[in-house]
Amino acid sequence: MIETDKIYWYGIAAAIYIVTCWVFSVVRAVHNCGTPKERRDYIWPDRKMQVAVYLSATVLLPYVLNPRSEAAWILFKSYFPGTYYFYCGALIFCFFGTVKQWNMWKTTNIVAGIITALAILPLVIHAWLPSGLLTPNGVHVCSVILMVVSFLGIIYAGVAMWQVWKWMKVARDVNYSNPEDFPTEYAHRMWMAPIILTPFLWPGYLTNSQTVMAVMCVPLAVFNIALLLNVMPVWRRAAILSGIEDYETESEIDAPAELAEERTNRIASEIEQFVNTEAAYLDPHLKLEQVVERCSFSRKYVITVFIERFGGFADYVNGLRIDYYDRYRVQHPNSTEEAAAEASGFTSFRAYAKAKERLR
Repeated sequence: MIETDKIYWYGIAAAIYIVTCWVFSVVRAVHNCGTPKERRDYIWPDRKMQVAVYLSATVLLPYVLNPRSEAAWILFKSYFPGTYYFYCGALIFCFFGTVKQWNMWKTTNIVAGIITALAILPLVIHAWLPSGLLTPNGVHVCSVILMVVSFLGIIYAGVAMWQVWKWMKVARDVNYSNPEDFPTEYAHRMWMAPIILTPFLWPGYLTNSQTVMAVMCVPLAVFNIALLLNVMPVWRRAAILSGIEDYETESEIDAPAELAEERTNRIASEIEQFVNTEAAYLDPHLKLEQVVERCSFSRKYVITVFIERFGGFADYVNGLRIDYYDRYRVQHPNSTEEAAAEASGFTSFRAYAKAKERLR
């Protein structure tokens, strides 16, 4: 049922939402910085997806141009619950997954995207064609199909949230050498986006009210801009380590005390040789598995030695970086704090400050 009072406000509210989607798409398409270009293997594989996702809101233009159109209204109110859960799930995977982890879910994301697109396509064509495409019964069937897809999207978004929750748990252990290697605080803010957005996606559809939908457009537009501001520094939202699960393949048989001590000394020597002597700590994205690969024993033993001899992987590496930072500032008195931090193996001065606050 089309409401006739304040009809143009409905189109304006829809336009505000669509414009914020366009702004998001344009900024993500053109904004970049030197680091992603230099470290292409260490950035999100999500730029094109973000642009495509937010440009897809263009299909809602018929409602902006003619809010009185029944076909345009059906498309507009169905678009949000029908597609947003897929968008949220796909973008969550991208925001927090490395290229390797993204590939683990790539097929699932493609299939989910195709299903979502096919489900909404008939309503899009129906709204864009002047004479329409569907009969009333056809519109009803397509709407039901889209809502079924929406509930499948809820499951899909839930899987994405579960995966990011697992990644956040991993981010709390000794895998990371840099405080910004995994954006834990950002993940805590964003991983529940599907739940946070749900109260704004369904009211317009359930009430069939253009007024309600117009009101919902405002927080959805604000969310677009807030998300854009959060993802702008893309290269600092870098990577989650590959190899999330650690499966020990070696037999962990207890050794006699003298052999255990010899083993510990050997591992400690190998760690110091690679991390300190060879200055591996200057790699801002040094990973624990890189150290393990240079040692003669399993990951479990290497972690144990890090904890017993060096206070932990991150603490040891960042302690070396802090010392190097102090020497660098003395040797380069004209350097900026940011430049000195990056030269010392930190991703930024903020990462340096976090590490120093933790260790000293």
